[in-house]
Amino acid sequence: MEFQDFEPVYDAILADFGFGREADEAARDLLADLVESVPASSTDSLESADAAASDASASTLTPHDLDFTGETVAVVGAAPSLDPAAPAIDAADSVVAASDAAAVLREAGVAVDCMVTDLDEEGDIARTLTVEGVPVAVHAHGDNRPALRERVPRLSLEAVLPTTQAAPAPPVYNTGGFTDGDRAAFLADHCGAAALVFAGWDFDDPDVDPMKRRKLDWAERLLRWLELRRDERFAVLDGRREAVDLSAFPVE
Repeated sequence: MEFQDFEPVYDAILADFGFGREADEAARDLLADLVESVPASSTDSLESADAAASDASASTLTPHDLDFTGETVAVVGAAPSLDPAAPAIDAADSVVAASDAAAVLREAGVAVDCMVTDLDEEGDIARTLTVEGVPVAVHAHGDNRPALRERVPRLSLEAVLPTTQAAPAPPVYNTGGFTDGDRAAFLADHCGAAALVFAGWDFDDPDVDPMKRRKLDWAERLLRWLELRRDERFAVLDGRREAVDLSAFPVE
């Protein structure tokens, strides 16, 4: 997904939620400053990562560093219904986990190949993964700047892919999407996935607040757009796709 294709949808999301582009851009620029100013760690353990750093600046990942070419990628959401033993996960070549799903999978002994997060999850799974060299796509948006300031300096930046929902400005990239879950799907698509399968998704979760419910609605719409772009049918949308509102999307 190139930003020129995503931008009309981004504008519609901003209008629907009343968000400002300027706040997203400020968060993007903050993330860029953070990853460019934090020294690179030459350590490989959680204990020593805090204590030692090299004199050189860390070099973060780009989307080109992630390669799912020809693979079936499981896009795993953090819904309470997530089953780490789900067949879609077990049969996949790679697993891209959204937010807290990464910790659930790791606890169950399921390897995570990439995590997608705006750093609002509980615990410190993002740091654990980056120190181990597992890619983590760290997302900047208008209202997570405090989390960026607190948590990005503790990550091993060589395993961080900085992302934004605003216009990309390397080292911060935009491969499409809005919520952690659908951004995981767009990232896998951008990086060459041959097929996308889904686990841990619940568009009708009755326990979410109104804001989260609206975000889930957009996630559903974005996945429907993505399956049209890929000429693929995602099982997670079965029984739902015909009712999805695509009025804001550039579809043929």
